[in-house]
Amino acid sequence: MQSKIDLRANQTIVFIGDSITDADRNHPAYRPFGFGYVHFVGNILLATYPHLDISVINTGINGNTIRDLADRWENDCIKHEPDVLSILIGINDVWRQYAEPERQSAAVYPVEYESTYRQLLSRAKQRCNCRLVLMEPFMFCDDRRDQIFQTLQKYVQAVRDLAREFDAVLVPLQSWIDERIKHVPAEKWSLDSVHPHVWAHAWIAQRWLEATGL
Repeated sequence: MQSKIDLRANQTIVFIGDSITDADRNHPAYRPFGFGYVHFVGNILLATYPHLDISVINTGINGNTIRDLADRWENDCIKHEPDVLSILIGINDVWRQYAEPERQSAAVYPVEYESTYRQLLSRAKQRCNCRLVLMEPFMFCDDRRDQIFQTLQKYVQAVRDLAREFDAVLVPLQSWIDERIKHVPAEKWSLDSVHPHVWAHAWIAQRWLEATGL
């Protein structure tokens, strides 16, 4: 796996994912990055490297699964010709398995998740030759018996395997959260164990920057 990202002038960084990436990015008060981790990462990068004139683009969409990313990959990823592509996806793929019956058809099970993810990464590498940053899907959960948390671990492992396969930077969020949650209770991070409080988004941004070396 890659150990760091080296930014160069006029490069484009694309962040794609679900609501955690989206973070109300289309709300007038939060454009263009949203209020979440992309806001913190994007502005820190722009402040740190103003001479590079980099472009940061957020294409996260609330509620997305890896299947949804596949449907919009051309327009929301490839079209932007990213030099760096950061992906955070998976919690909705899991959560819908446990949702009300009418929403369970949108669930994406591990085999489809990994194979679709692999196809998308291959297309991005072939078309854009971009450097990849894969973020582990996560929950703020200190109950190892929680069924959704247990199911999520298969998706986390898939991301780890894909990061090795594609020589990507891995942002091991679930691993780091599992360690920190021993000292900071789950309810301080999130009201629903999935959507981070703003300070937790800032913490995720710190971890992204740490993993990429930026």
